[in-house]
Amino acid sequence: MNRAVTILLAIPLALPLLAQPAATNTQRDQRLAWWRDARFGMFIHWGLYAIPAGEWKGQPVPGLGEWIMNHAQIPVAEYEQLAKQFNPVKFNADEFVAVAKNAGMKYIVITSKHHDGFAMFGSKVSPYNIVDATPFHRDPLKELSAACQRAGLRLCFYYSQTQDWHEPDGVGNTWDFPDASKQNFQKYYDEKVLPQVRELLTNYGPIGLIWFDTPRNITLEQSRQLADLVHKLQPDCLVSGRVGHNLGDYDSAGDNQISVGKVKRDWETPVTLNDTWGFKKDDHNWKSTTVLIRQMGQVASRGGNYLLNVGPTAEGVIPQPSVERLAEVGKWMKTNGESIYGTTASPFPYEEPWGVITAKPGKLYLHVFQWPGKEFVVYGIESKVKQARLLTGGAPLALRQQHHADSGLDELRIATPADAPDASDSVIVLEMDGGVRVTTMLLQQPDHKVTLPAYLSEVHHTAANAQLRFDSRGVVERWLDTGEWLSWDFQLSEPARYDVVAITSGQKYGKDWEGGHRVTVNIAGNDVRGLIGDDGKLDNPSNPYWPYVVSKLGTVEITKAGKQHVTLVPQQIVAAKKFGLTLVSIQLVPKGS
Repeated sequence: MNRAVTILLAIPLALPLLAQPAATNTQRDQRLAWWRDARFGMFIHWGLYAIPAGEWKGQPVPGLGEWIMNHAQIPVAEYEQLAKQFNPVKFNADEFVAVAKNAGMKYIVITSKHHDGFAMFGSKVSPYNIVDATPFHRDPLKELSAACQRAGLRLCFYYSQTQDWHEPDGVGNTWDFPDASKQNFQKYYDEKVLPQVRELLTNYGPIGLIWFDTPRNITLEQSRQLADLVHKLQPDCLVSGRVGHNLGDYDSAGDNQISVGKVKRDWETPVTLNDTWGFKKDDHNWKSTTVLIRQMGQVASRGGNYLLNVGPTAEGVIPQPSVERLAEVGKWMKTNGESIYGTTASPFPYEEPWGVITAKPGKLYLHVFQWPGKEFVVYGIESKVKQARLLTGGAPLALRQQHHADSGLDELRIATPADAPDASDSVIVLEMDGGVRVTTMLLQQPDHKVTLPAYLSEVHHTAANAQLRFDSRGVVERWLDTGEWLSWDFQLSEPARYDVVAITSGQKYGKDWEGGHRVTVNIAGNDVRGLIGDDGKLDNPSNPYWPYVVSKLGTVEITKAGKQHVTLVPQQIVAAKKFGLTLVSIQLVPKGS
């Protein structure tokens, strides 16, 4: 394995390694078996916040729908009145489960208690719950438990373990409880969190996982106690990565974050269908079916699970645009689910220019987003391919493999239909003779471009206080010092003149970006000096909330094919906003293409 791949696999996904999980690897693997096979689940954010639906006292409240209490700083006494109005008489557990199952989802994670502190189940711990405090007087989680068991789906619960804006000792409500010195988080944790988690794990049958959230101020011991409680009450129940201190059975990416490369541990990403989690009546920015299908493929290609959210209304109805999109995803899954369920990450450490790859023993699934026409070319597959076929059916596709001795390049050419079988993601399955073997070094691709992802670089530090790290997408952040620099090795097959381009990332929701950095890129002994400026935006469907910025650094002439060494050294980093140089990749684009 080359040095770049070693560095990639060492990138933590979400939280620093503060402690080792209490469970053994064998125990964790046993718990994770069903989850690794599932790959696709439904998230449900449902609670009192569905009543105001993003509006308070006649005024729209910016931000996420389920955060309205916090963003509008609604006093507890006022927010509590919503419970008297909450009567979701149109709720039907079997309909919820049917929507998930028809989409191809294998598990459901529903908010049992979100940050507003309201329990969506019949809790004896607090009367502030859907059975005792609302005219509904039913326990939807019990009904969902029965419906999931009938349909063969696993039921899982979200539980907010630190933030609770209803409780004086919970985290987050600074408008009702401004004096932090009077707060006793341990009291809240002992008297509400632990007993409610115990209720969830003893009153609702087998639970697939507990999806904790926002660890905030939770201590190592408290996180460990929660994880141990879950595993004691239900040994097969998973604990999500957001329990804190790296004590989860798997890692959790940030909200709507999709890694741009493979990660070290099992991981999951939660994604919204529109822009919010809880129902918000003015949010009509629905993701297209194509984006959803491709995101799911991208997540699976990196060894992760795709947890896609719906936000039911106050009446207990999943919005129709959500239902329609999930039905369309389900049609694709009926034909192509083999390329998602039970798959592992692509053996290539980088993403292909045409799409992504998932794998099973002896098989590769090529998820082709950009259909090539009559011939499809893949570089770097060393194994002998016995057969290539479309998952949509039909005869095997003609193929030709060739090893180029002069460059060491392995080339696979597949004869394909002129038109894409699927507009969103056409899947070609390759059956190998023996195991799957590929070249892991970065290669110039059939589109003639070279992409050098930041997460596949070797990081060099000469600064005493090095801060550069990779976020959970694999994007460089906290690059604030010119004493840190990156290098790559790659294989070039076509000597030519290339434009050197840097791709950097803006902040979430496009709130800001920091440019003005001056860098030197050295390729084949030639220096290209340029400015990280805004020369245009790049469509970023896998992470649409983080805009990518294109910076044209200059051009370089490469006269010989073969292995190339590249360095990126900053001469000046602008850090007034403390973002610094947020690098996604360096690209070499043939001049004039």
